[in-house]
Amino acid sequence: MVATNVSKSYGAGEFTKQVVQNCSFTIESGKLTVMIGPSGCGKSTLIRLLAGFERASSGTITIGGKPVTGPGLDRMVVFQESALFPWMSTYDNIMFGPRARGEDTPEMRSFAELLLQKVGLDGFRRKYPSQLSGGMQRRAELARSMINKPDVMILDEPFRGLDAMTKRLMQEYYANLYEEFRRTTFFVTTDIDEAIYLADRILIMTNIPTQVRTVIDVDLPRPRHIEDITENDAANAIKMKALGLLHEEAMKSFAGGSKAAADFIDAYSRRMVKG
Repeated sequence: MVATNVSKSYGAGEFTKQVVQNCSFTIESGKLTVMIGPSGCGKSTLIRLLAGFERASSGTITIGGKPVTGPGLDRMVVFQESALFPWMSTYDNIMFGPRARGEDTPEMRSFAELLLQKVGLDGFRRKYPSQLSGGMQRRAELARSMINKPDVMILDEPFRGLDAMTKRLMQEYYANLYEEFRRTTFFVTTDIDEAIYLADRILIMTNIPTQVRTVIDVDLPRPRHIEDITENDAANAIKMKALGLLHEEAMKSFAGGSKAAADFIDAYSRRMVKG
């Protein structure tokens, strides 16, 4: 999947707001690409453009050489908030896509069974979303996306809002799923440790209007463990580089704000860089 000189603005005339500007990047096949940038820089806008929910003001987005003109089965999005159907069981939620396409086949039912086991929800197949914890809902969302075998999976901060332990477990679940199925993935996060743990490549985004400032290759061997991020010199070097760049972009977003807010961000970022 390739984005070429993509721009997106809202409004008109003096009320025009440029959110994305001349943004270009490639989501490599079979790789896990992570995008990270300052809060409010335009990451969610890019997700909507890649998903086909919105059209770019200029530039092109292609998948398999074909232009993205709207939503398609070749892309599946996992949102920040749960989108499970509350009236469906876990199993029925996972099987929704195949059934909607008329593919309620033994092969798909077998795949659904496999995914239920892989995400640890086999014992919760008859439970409804309201009966699942936040982490379980996230796992069901991942299984519901993966059963459709999309060309590209797009994840918009899927573990945001989870408590620290649940978030760590979800990262491990997803890392294992990626290792086994190797779905081409575009993963958005604001968590640098999460980005390094999961990514093959990290796109560091600029402040709004956003574009790619730097691409960092994460040459850590797979499979990975959380300890790889905290005890590995190469991982720590990537973290320091990413933090430095993100600090610069975050400071730009505070340039028009109060000096006290800018000083706070500056001091916090410096402490993080020092470890």
